[in-house]
Amino acid sequence: MVPEEIQEFMVFLKESPTAWHAVRELQERLLKADFICLSQSERWDIQPGKRYFTIKNGSSLCAFVAPLNPPTLVRLAASHTDSPSLKLKPHSEFYRNSMVLFGVEVYGGPLLSSWLNRDLGIAGRVIVKDADGSIVEKLVRLEDYPVVIPQLAIHLDPQVNENGLVLNKQNHLSALAALELPLGAKGYLDWLLKHAIGEHLVLGADLFLFPLEGPSFIGYAKEMLAAYRIDSLASVHAIWGALEQTLEPENENLKMMVVWDNEEIGSATAQGAESPFLAHTLERIMIGYNQTREDYLRLLNNSMCISVDLAHAVHPNYLEKHDPLHQPVLGEGIVLKSNAKQRYASEAWTSALITHLCQKEKIPLQHFVSRGDMPCGSTIGPLHATSTGMPTVDIGCPQLSMHAARELMANIDYLHMRRLLEAFFKF
Repeated sequence: MVPEEIQEFMVFLKESPTAWHAVRELQERLLKADFICLSQSERWDIQPGKRYFTIKNGSSLCAFVAPLNPPTLVRLAASHTDSPSLKLKPHSEFYRNSMVLFGVEVYGGPLLSSWLNRDLGIAGRVIVKDADGSIVEKLVRLEDYPVVIPQLAIHLDPQVNENGLVLNKQNHLSALAALELPLGAKGYLDWLLKHAIGEHLVLGADLFLFPLEGPSFIGYAKEMLAAYRIDSLASVHAIWGALEQTLEPENENLKMMVVWDNEEIGSATAQGAESPFLAHTLERIMIGYNQTREDYLRLLNNSMCISVDLAHAVHPNYLEKHDPLHQPVLGEGIVLKSNAKQRYASEAWTSALITHLCQKEKIPLQHFVSRGDMPCGSTIGPLHATSTGMPTVDIGCPQLSMHAARELMANIDYLHMRRLLEAFFKF
C-alpha cells in the first residue's frame, strides 16, 4: 500500500513541469488551507494567528503562520522550485532538411544524454495581450504534440560506447518537432500555443522542454519513485506537507517556508535566493507587529533555517565516487550535508540540532561529504546564511541520477523528511 503522502507527492510532480506550475500548485493548496495571499505591491495588514503567503514573479513563494505575539524567532525551511532543463530560445523555430526544429539553451546542469530519444512536452509561461488590450500571464503545458531530440545512430558514431557520448550544446540538442506545418499556420510553435491558449498576441515567453513520462514506482513493494524534478520538488512538497501539519499559531515562533526559483543557475535573480525577497518579507512581518529594526535584527540571530535539497546516494555501480566513510544509501534516512569550504551551510551547532531532532523522533540520519579529490556542489543554504546571518543547515533526501531527466529516490526517505520538518516547526 503506497502511503497517502507519496500519492499526493506524485500528483504534485505530475502537475509541476516548471517552477511556475509548482508555485501555482502550492498556491492552490495554501488557499485551501485558509492562507491569505499578500500582494508584493500592496500594503500588508498582518493579523496575529493568521496564515499568509506571498509570491515573487510567479515562481518563488514564501508562506508563514503569524504567531500570536510579536515574533522573536523564525523556524524557516527553504528549497527551490526549478530543475535543470532545456529552454526554448526566443527565436527557436527553424527548418532543416524538411524538418521543423526548436533550438534550445541549456538551463542549469542537466545530464544531457538523459534528454535524448524521449517524448518531450513544452511548458512554461507566456505573456499575452487579451482582446481588451490587457496584458496577462498564462501558464501553458503543451503535451499533445511531443517533440524529441534524436540521438545519432551508432552506425554513424561507432565508438560512442567506448569513448562516451559527446554533445555540443549548440549543434546537437535541437528538438525535432514536425515534418510539415499545419495548414494555414505561420509557424509550428505559434500553432501549438494557439492550440493551447487560443488567439492571443504573445509578447513574451519562458518555455522549457519537459519529459512526458510520468512518475512511476520501482521495486516489488513500490518502495522507490522515479520521476523528473525530484530535485528539488521532493523537498518543496515535504516542506509544505510538514507546515500543513503544524498550522496552529505559536506564541512567538514564526513558522515559515520559502521556495526559490533559479537555484540551478546561481540564484542571482529578482526571484532567486540572492534577492532581498526573504529579508523584505521578514521585515514587513515585523513592521506588521510594530517592531523596531533592533527587534528585526535580534529575530534573525535567534532564528534557524533548514535548507532542504537532495543528496547524492551512493551509486551501486560507482562506489569509488563517494568518500569511503560517507556513503548515503537509498531508504536509510535523510542526509546531513557538510563541506569544509562551506559549500553547504552546515556547522557544528546547526548540525547538532538536526542530530538531536532525528534522535528524538527516531529518524535515521546519514552524512555526506564529497571525496577530497572531487569538487562539491552547493545549495541555497550558504546564500541564506550570508544574506540574513541566520544559522543554517543543509540536509536532503538521498537520490540517484541527480539532474537527469528521470531521477530516483526511496519513498521512506521522503516520509522521514516530512517527520523531521514537522518536528522542526514545533521545536
